[in-house]
Amino acid sequence: MIDWDDVRFFLAVARSGSVRSAAERLKVNHTTVLRRISQLEGRLGARLFEKKPAGYQLTGSGHDVLALAEEMELSSSRLEGLVWGRDEGIGGPLVVAMAQTIATHLLMPDFAEFCRRHPEVELTILSSEAKVNLTNREADVALRVVLDREALPLNLHGLQGPELRIGAYLSSSLLEQWTAGALQHVRWVSKGTDRAPDWALCGEIPIEGLFCAPETSTHLAALRQGLGIGLLPRFVGDAEPDLVRAPATLNGSHGALWILSQGETRRTKRVRLFIDFISQRLAEHAPRLLGPDPEIAPKPELKKK
Repeated sequence: MIDWDDVRFFLAVARSGSVRSAAERLKVNHTTVLRRISQLEGRLGARLFEKKPAGYQLTGSGHDVLALAEEMELSSSRLEGLVWGRDEGIGGPLVVAMAQTIATHLLMPDFAEFCRRHPEVELTILSSEAKVNLTNREADVALRVVLDREALPLNLHGLQGPELRIGAYLSSSLLEQWTAGALQHVRWVSKGTDRAPDWALCGEIPIEGLFCAPETSTHLAALRQGLGIGLLPRFVGDAEPDLVRAPATLNGSHGALWILSQGETRRTKRVRLFIDFISQRLAEHAPRLLGPDPEIAPKPELKKK
């Protein structure tokens, strides 16, 4: 008889390629992971991994087991979702995932209001840029910016919210330096290795050079410190007292904000309550998410002499 717990450990290593990463994900030590893998290999009578410099790689038998293990995982998740979805009690855990910026700069007051209205709900906010797997119950609800609705998984239930726009921002002190002729160009502050989009390059300030700050709070701190021009959601950039819109740049579309849930999970009363609540709040936030048109931006922008 195959132990499902052994299969969970196998899947964690197969997906990460690392025993240490799997151990961190499963919140156990690495020796437990190795023991579970060895136990599964003993039951199946086959080696499932080869340890190589790049990490743990699946053997041929491991690839065969992977497909069946993922089917077991899906069946387990469906079973949990079916039972959990019939829970009509409001009280209990509720896990909601979204990007850190949306959680901290937009919706935290709304989460506080939801908790005041429903103190029996144990709300957990997962704020990360990584996409959670709703099918595997890593979260009950996800708020996700989606550029193409056709790319949404068919097994998810989606409720489309307002569009989210982005703009190019820099510190007011950096803009003053450029306006005074002290600078010939300004760096692009990126959250990755991506370069400035065309609609940002069309601005008055020449952009040259690159500063990378992948983490959300570090990226914002870099812009505040005058390291260059970078993209921010309009609801973040317009609320920052030390930041201004880069002159003559346009709005960029970042996609629409969707509320996603999965299968039976969305039938649970506390999930329904949260989705109804947050969809109404997002509709109220729509003007902030869109931001004003460039020509009526609320902050004064200096013009180069």
